[in-house]
Amino acid sequence: MSLFKSVATFGGFTLLSRVTGFFRDMVLANFLGAGKVADAFFVAFKLPNLFRSLFAEGAFTSAFVPMLSAKMVSDGQQKAMHFASQSISVLAFFLLIFTLLMEFFMPELILLLAPGFRSDPEKIQMAAQLSRITFPFLLFISIVSFQSGILNSLNKFAAPAATPIILNFMMIISAFVFTPFAPTPAHGIAFGVSVAGVLEILWLMFFLKKCGVSLRPQWNVWALVHTNDIKTLFKRIAPGVLGSGVYQINMMVDTIIVSLVGTGAISWLYYANRLQQLPLGVIGAAISVALLPVLSKNIKENNLDEANRLQERAVEYGALLSIPAAVALIVLAEPMVNILFQHGKFGSLETKMTAQAIIAYSIGLPVYVLVKALTPNFFARGDTRTPVKYSIVVFVANVIFSLLLMKPLGHVGVATATSLAAFISFFQYKRGLKKRGYWKFSRSLNLKIAKIILASLLMGVVLFLASWVFDGLYNDWLLLSVWPKLFIFAFLCLFGLATFLGLAKLLGVFDWSELIRLLPKKGTKKHG
Repeated sequence: MSLFKSVATFGGFTLLSRVTGFFRDMVLANFLGAGKVADAFFVAFKLPNLFRSLFAEGAFTSAFVPMLSAKMVSDGQQKAMHFASQSISVLAFFLLIFTLLMEFFMPELILLLAPGFRSDPEKIQMAAQLSRITFPFLLFISIVSFQSGILNSLNKFAAPAATPIILNFMMIISAFVFTPFAPTPAHGIAFGVSVAGVLEILWLMFFLKKCGVSLRPQWNVWALVHTNDIKTLFKRIAPGVLGSGVYQINMMVDTIIVSLVGTGAISWLYYANRLQQLPLGVIGAAISVALLPVLSKNIKENNLDEANRLQERAVEYGALLSIPAAVALIVLAEPMVNILFQHGKFGSLETKMTAQAIIAYSIGLPVYVLVKALTPNFFARGDTRTPVKYSIVVFVANVIFSLLLMKPLGHVGVATATSLAAFISFFQYKRGLKKRGYWKFSRSLNLKIAKIILASLLMGVVLFLASWVFDGLYNDWLLLSVWPKLFIFAFLCLFGLATFLGLAKLLGVFDWSELIRLLPKKGTKKHG
């Protein structure tokens, strides 16, 4: 499977999961709004997802997938899957201990993550209750991330990418089914989070069995810890916590600092981050996930020319998809929030505050995507230390910028700090790859990115003018009823996409043949 097709497959299903995620967030906005209960719930929801991103999807996957891919090349699938069984047994054991400890120390953990709650004991108590309900999700979703890593190594991207849909639907169902029996709607939705984790494990077990993979738990954990393979894995996991989790760490810093801004600020950043996560998750994660196994395989086989070609295409795809997405988010921030979230307990003030945060986050979106495209080059070579050094610098920069900008700009300053830190991260990776002789930006790639930026800015101008025309026709079209403004918004999105594609084709940065090759050829059967 080509890199483009792998990215498209993973990205397509991720897009579907993000769309269902928007329905989920619309339900959350309706039931929770952006006040005290919402702030407590979003802290509780972020906790397991933060540690999942650091330990499972970040550090563990970045260390495990290259090792598994290398073992499949050198030792065959059977021995590789034996290593996989050992790895998941060790991971699950230590995560279980960690989960139990966090359940016990949850109030202290809440104060660490949201120090602004200290002045409101009721808020701390609610956040701790909700977090104790959601935190087992960490153990479940870490196993899911591990299962996804195996499937990705087998070039199976669809099922793992579709997995978050289960969480989205479960949270929506919980809002209506469990909420009537819970103290608050947040308690009912929190219960649905942990149930979703179990369902996701069962979902991927089915697809692993279809691939002939059966993972048997290994109970001699202490003996496994002393084997060479597990030692190597843990040596790579430890630095990878920072190396691949810089975005999640910065999101945690945002939560800690913005909790000091006041009630509602955590919720505004949550909703803004969710909208930014659409392109970041669909594009950045798809490129990173699809690139890591094929890059590892080519480097292992010393096929460096192909590895360099794949890296260049990954950066090109990242720029082509993320730069226009960032411009569109900036121009259409307020209409998007208005249409998606402004109902129930979510009012016009919440819309305005969330839209401001989206604009600040979107400035750094393209470079975050490019960092996700560059990071696998280090992990594929077993170099997990360099990303750690970069992440420490980015972490410190984010904290400094957040503290400097929080007072004059509030929650927008915290979001802006995250974007500024993203630029620092990108330039570190760009310089580091070139300095070590791993890979560098070619002149043709730089020219292509410049053309993409030009096409995106022109598209932004066209979108702004079109939105201004509709405002004039309807005297603020956002005051219309749901369906007319939804129709106008959909038109603007399609018009902007068509404008960008036309300009990109005119400037020579878009190849229609890539899309045509994705279509199944006539008379051929599609194998999954």
